[in-house]
Amino acid sequence: MLDDIDDTPRPLVEHLIELRQRLLWSLAAFLVAFLACFAWARPIFSVLVQPLVAAGQDRVIFTQMFEAFLVQVRVAFFAALMLAFPVIAIQVWKFVAPGLYRREKAALLPFLVATPFLFGAGAAFAYFVAIPVALKFLLGFEGDLGGIAQEALPSVGAYLSFVMQFLFAFGVAFLLPVLLVLLVRAGLLSLDHLVKARRYAIVAAFVVAAIFTPPDVVSQLLLAIPLILLYETSILAIRVTERRQRPAAVGSPQEGAAE
Repeated sequence: MLDDIDDTPRPLVEHLIELRQRLLWSLAAFLVAFLACFAWARPIFSVLVQPLVAAGQDRVIFTQMFEAFLVQVRVAFFAALMLAFPVIAIQVWKFVAPGLYRREKAALLPFLVATPFLFGAGAAFAYFVAIPVALKFLLGFEGDLGGIAQEALPSVGAYLSFVMQFLFAFGVAFLLPVLLVLLVRAGLLSLDHLVKARRYAIVAAFVVAAIFTPPDVVSQLLLAIPLILLYETSILAIRVTERRQRPAAVGSPQEGAAE
């Protein structure tokens, strides 16, 4: 086991130099991605605005002179984070991996690899399912109010905040199974703990949904229900994994005795 970890003494200055190098590579990747995304900020935002177009809106407005420019900066910032994340994750891994045992590497590496894919799956679910349903519900309040027309005129800044709130919330929510599996493999949680905490997890799902989605029942249900399903999926995945590992655990003492 001792051979699994690089225990070669290294001065603190050497660690700091390596940390600076990893940070510089991460910052460089982000800056390159940001410049590229800023050049394509309008096409990217035109993709984000498609659910609003599909909901029947034909215009967005900006109420301050600099609002449209700031929206492009924010779009480029979030898009650059997503594009640069693999490079940042690799730099983090290269910095921490030498100090981990083989079992710890086996537990952490799948989490880093699966994170962008699961986050993307959650963001895709938000874009294609949750946002259109929420917009259909929220824009349904347009209409006549006793001779006065009630019409939605969303600003570009408000709509971007609305979309990014959904994308971020659902992207993080879809990381729940991997996070729970990682905690179990690290010994911080057990399957029994997860099963016993099921009722509390349901309450927590609705609390998280109330915090990270707009204050309407439809939007909160769109996040709370997937969170509960992902929690149950995590329990099922952990149960299947433990069943597969039991035969190996039972057979290993016999093999040791035979030797």
